[in-house]
Amino acid sequence: MQALARVLLVLALLALAPWVQAETVIVTARTGAITTLDRQEAERLYLGRTATLADGTPVTLADLPPGNVRDDFYLSLTGKNPLQIRTYWSRIVFTGRALPPKEADSPKQLRGWLAANPNMIGYLSDSEIDDSVRVLLRLR
Repeated sequence: MQALARVLLVLALLALAPWVQAETVIVTARTGAITTLDRQEAERLYLGRTATLADGTPVTLADLPPGNVRDDFYLSLTGKNPLQIRTYWSRIVFTGRALPPKEADSPKQLRGWLAANPNMIGYLSDSEIDDSVRVLLRLR
């Protein structure tokens, strides 16, 4: 009986896991030139449909390495899973319409890039946010 109760508890916790994940946030440097960003603008940027904000500000994009945060980011922002995103960017690059975001090795490296480039946008897990970044958009 105790074994069954443990199995049921584990299954219940696994079922709740998607709702207790860390939130993904789109960020820029705290002192950066970009102060606002809406969801539609972020989606257009991260799908290579534009390289500038509505006001004409050029934007450089940064990605985290492949993994859960990156997968959650793209799924939350674009509705595309990792395979769909790779396929999408392969097609965009092949046709010469855009280049994919620059890929950082780690959240620490991404924060360093943001500090050095006032027009760069990236994303982090909310647990990786520190005083060096400005949150532009929270994705649920």
